[in-house]
Amino acid sequence: MTGTAEKLAELRKLLEIAEEPAGERGIQKRAAKGIPSARERVHMLLDPKSFVEMGSLMRQPGVPNAFYGDGVVTGRGTIDGRPVVVISHDQTVYGGSVSEMFGRKVRAVMDFAYNNACPVVCINDSGGARIQDGVASLAWYALMCKLQEDLSGYVPMVAVMLGKCAAGSVYGPINMDVLVATEESYMFVTGPEVIKAVTGSEVTAEELGGARALEQNGTVHHVAKTEQDAFDWVRSYLSYLPTSCLEQPPIVNPGLEPELTESDRQLDKIIPDSDKVGYDMHEILLRIFDDGAFHEISEKTAQNLITGFARVDGAPVGVIANQPMALGGALDAACSDKAAHFIRICDAFHVPLVYVVDTPGVLPGVDEERNHVIKRGGRMFRALIEATVPVVTVVTRKAFGGGYAVMGCKQLGADVSLAWPTARLAVMGAESMISIVGRKQLAAAPPEQRETVKQQMIDFYNATVATPWTAAERGYIDAVIEPSATRLEIRKALRLLRDKGAVRKPNPRKHNLYPM
Repeated sequence: MTGTAEKLAELRKLLEIAEEPAGERGIQKRAAKGIPSARERVHMLLDPKSFVEMGSLMRQPGVPNAFYGDGVVTGRGTIDGRPVVVISHDQTVYGGSVSEMFGRKVRAVMDFAYNNACPVVCINDSGGARIQDGVASLAWYALMCKLQEDLSGYVPMVAVMLGKCAAGSVYGPINMDVLVATEESYMFVTGPEVIKAVTGSEVTAEELGGARALEQNGTVHHVAKTEQDAFDWVRSYLSYLPTSCLEQPPIVNPGLEPELTESDRQLDKIIPDSDKVGYDMHEILLRIFDDGAFHEISEKTAQNLITGFARVDGAPVGVIANQPMALGGALDAACSDKAAHFIRICDAFHVPLVYVVDTPGVLPGVDEERNHVIKRGGRMFRALIEATVPVVTVVTRKAFGGGYAVMGCKQLGADVSLAWPTARLAVMGAESMISIVGRKQLAAAPPEQRETVKQQMIDFYNATVATPWTAAERGYIDAVIEPSATRLEIRKALRLLRDKGAVRKPNPRKHNLYPM
């Protein structure tokens, strides 16, 4: 007869084995790569001593030597004291590949996240489907993707890409809200060997799907130097979001700096007198939000548009701002995708939007037209139109053409629209206007007077058409404000909009149709 002491000893033995399922071989494999274990990665992410593992003793039934855990560590813990579910691939066990038991473990914690309304963080380091499992592996891949759809927009979901992420394992992370990667990681559906065998083309893993390449094209939203940097970024990201759509975002240190500061007053001198001189939009963002804190999303993607989180009176806001230092702040296809994605995240989790505008409009060119700038720009329009969160817009300098509309104009949904005295709101800039409506007048002028006439036309257009006064007189903006008052005016506006509802007109449709 086995007594309690023997049963406890057996439990401890099994848990010890489950802690390192692949034993010494697995430890040596990690040591050779210089990477932490799947559980160590979880502890690097979560608050100390908060992790509670789920399913550590699960393994393939009917296989005597099957590894415990089946290639994935799952459980729950906290980040800044708030609940979160974690999934961490263990590449020392079957290469972190997906099988039926792997899928069952993931389903259990995703169901937990759904039932308890808490975020999901998946730490990816997987070789893809487990070939030996055949269709069972594929079926569980599909089921996990279906579970992600249930969670999408309900709770925040973050994917962290460490090491390789190949074949079917790419679809899990890409269907989460944001994807963070380390510099050495890579992701692709078919690897260099397969491509060479099928097409004869030679390409390295880094060129094909390296983190930096994926960051450039917008697939990855942040690349970190180290794994700890990646986890710290995730913790910061989640600090701006509620645990689910059932809650409001967390408030941190409200009521800071209620009066004008020297930093505010610096805004009165920040816009160059010449339209042709650029400035760094980050210098404005630094001064109009709490403590100058800014958590940027997709920093290296489409740098002509800045997206990220800040705080106003302690409450999170999503910021969308043109960057005059890149393409003059013009909008293109890539930044349209970036903005639409960010708007949808903010709207899903009740985070108000603040637009900071300085754009000459849509970037012209054959390449942009062929790159579907119309269709992709249309998605940016639609994301703003559908957003039900408070929207505040500040025009600092240019708001021309389609850029005026899609960058948070009142007609597409802004609740409060403000402009600086330096703002110019018009169909186009003065130079472009002359090339269209002023060229006959310019051609009729004597050659020696054309530069003078041209400048007179520019000055007249800027003084009478492209001004904030015209927009204010007609109610297209709510107020023209001193730049130094911007931080406090945004605070007042968002306090006013704090109880804005998400009421829409009844509509019998099943769903709308995006320009895909």
